[in-house]
Amino acid sequence: MHPRRPEGFDGLGYRGGGREEPGPGARPFGSASELGHWVTSPPDIPGSRNLHWGEKTPPYGAGTPLGGAGLNEEPNLGAGGPGAEQLNRFAGFGIGLASLFTENVLAHPCIVLRRQCQVNYHARNYHLTPFTIVNIMYSINKTQGPRALWKGMGSTFIVQGITLGTEGIISEFTPLPRELSHKWNLKQIGGHLLLKGLTHVIAMPFYSASLIETVQSEIIRDNPGILDCVKEGIGRVVGMGVPHSKRLLPLMVLTFPTALHGVLHYVISSIVQKLVLFVLKRDNSHNLPTESSTSVQSMLDAYFPELIASFAASLCADVMLYPLETVLHRLHIQGTRTIIDNTDLGYEVLPINTQYEGMRDCINTIKREEGMLGFYKGFGAVIVQYTLHVAVLQLTKIIYSTLLQNVS
Repeated sequence: MHPRRPEGFDGLGYRGGGREEPGPGARPFGSASELGHWVTSPPDIPGSRNLHWGEKTPPYGAGTPLGGAGLNEEPNLGAGGPGAEQLNRFAGFGIGLASLFTENVLAHPCIVLRRQCQVNYHARNYHLTPFTIVNIMYSINKTQGPRALWKGMGSTFIVQGITLGTEGIISEFTPLPRELSHKWNLKQIGGHLLLKGLTHVIAMPFYSASLIETVQSEIIRDNPGILDCVKEGIGRVVGMGVPHSKRLLPLMVLTFPTALHGVLHYVISSIVQKLVLFVLKRDNSHNLPTESSTSVQSMLDAYFPELIASFAASLCADVMLYPLETVLHRLHIQGTRTIIDNTDLGYEVLPINTQYEGMRDCINTIKREEGMLGFYKGFGAVIVQYTLHVAVLQLTKIIYSTLLQNVS
């Protein structure tokens, strides 16, 4: 990328178009190419990468909704000058952080109850709507306290860290690409998906230990340590640690459904995200900013599409793969001597005594004994989770818009 610079900019003494003479002993630049070697465009600023539709932040003076500056003009940052520009970039980080907080922390009670409903083959109430989910959340919180809905949150972060670290290490020491370039081919896609599958397989025993922590009833469990998830995951691999029953499925039986769910979730979310971004980008290009449009709205329209696309991608992948996730969780939890809460009453506990022989047997058993809706037990928690996510995104958007209007 060749940087755009006003005429007369020599990288040493630019003052609005004038040119200062170099001091004694200074070597003048001989050509524009030599100048380009020493003066480059500033790097992308983390947190502001979503402000523009391009792959990178446009260089200084490029046409953006914020306006450009001429040769001898002060740059028009819009919405109040440099203060609004700094607030805009800081808000990019803040809104992204709010989205991550909602997805991983605020929505954790929904994840806990969703998993408990999925593995509870005793349940007569399938909790397909958000109304029954909210009611059972209140009952569990009343009888066991708030900790019952936040259990296992630390282990979920550990699993995410293990997954990211494993993916980075494998891509570093193998030719499997971690990212796909614009000029991709089938071989690159195959290697990329293979990397995703291997990552999920390696993280599988730790995911299983994290799943047990999130569904185990608070009534009978001890206070687990932060690294218990890692210890139990390693113990599952080497065959040591907490004793399990004979119904415990070998890790080899869990490899295919775990890798299948992980790769399909990644593929679906990636496709949906690209499609939503394409549609929003096309609509945004048709509605170019005019003189009557405010700078605040231009900034909002430029930033939020990526968050919306990410939200839609995650929602579609979770909904489409919910039956497979139910099967996967039941296979992981079998034979681990796990005691869960009674999701019909909100109090009492129930043991998990399933005897599935594998993925196919689990699917046939659920279909025969619980019906097709048995694959969607706890689906109301998904509705609550993403409704909460939408509310937080909308709230941060309102706060962001208000702050910018006050600056302007």
